[in-house]
Amino acid sequence: MTVLVVATGNPGKVRELQAVLADLDWELRAKPAELEVEETGDTFVANACLKASEVARATGEWAIADDSGLEVMALNGAPGVYSARYGSSDPERIQRLLTELGDRPNRAARFVCVIAVARPDGTIALQTEGVCSGEILNTPQGSGGFGFDPVFYVPEHQQTFAEMPLELKQSISHRGKALQSLIPQLAAISK
Repeated sequence: MTVLVVATGNPGKVRELQAVLADLDWELRAKPAELEVEETGDTFVANACLKASEVARATGEWAIADDSGLEVMALNGAPGVYSARYGSSDPERIQRLLTELGDRPNRAARFVCVIAVARPDGTIALQTEGVCSGEILNTPQGSGGFGFDPVFYVPEHQQTFAEMPLELKQSISHRGKALQSLIPQLAAISK
């Protein structure tokens, strides 16, 4: 079984990937805690590739990384790659977003996720992207999820990410879509 190092310190993300990739011939491991990669890219692609490449080179193993965030059209794509740094807590990030949006009628937004897989030498072998379109509500709804989930409304399902059952969110989310397109590519490599 080939080792695939997950370029995150988040054990929840490692478990999520393990569940999705369980049928493939890859052994997932979290990156060493002391290995930190600064996200200096100005796009989701640049950050995902940077993290995967750095972790692969540092560990000498295959590595997988993602970068994701929320793009709000009326804010020219902000917060974008700075989504996690848009405030010091989820409530602060949501409040800042709602304040900056104000009463603008255009509430269109989308979550974007880019996943990159690097070979042990750091070269990028695979890259996928997933997008989920929706709109930003004026007030949070729902208690599930994290980040901007309580204000990200998906009209087709008439729910925010925070209101959705986990299985539904995973199947339609930006990360879920990126992972689904990655599975056949990872399966081909592991053969």
